[in-house]
Amino acid sequence: MTPWHAPIVVHPLAPEGGRHVTVRGQAVGLAHSDADLTRLLGRAGLGSADLTLDDPHLVEWRGAGPHVWHTTGPDGASARHEVP
Repeated sequence: MTPWHAPIVVHPLAPEGGRHVTVRGQAVGLAHSDADLTRLLGRAGLGSADLTLDDPHLVEWRGAGPHVWHTTGPDGASARHEVP
């Protein structure tokens, strides 16, 4: 039996900022926000009606956790941007 893998992977924070994103193993780009991620997924053929960014069956957030896009915010803590 093969292990389950979410079709969308948001990788750990990149040194240049943002997070690399893959869909079904294919690189689709570098996102710097939830809006960027939504645009990348749309270009990859996944519309907003097709997914919820917080669904672990669809999106695997590696490293910094969901909705974290920058290593530090103004207060020195990880900058977390919530989905509205």
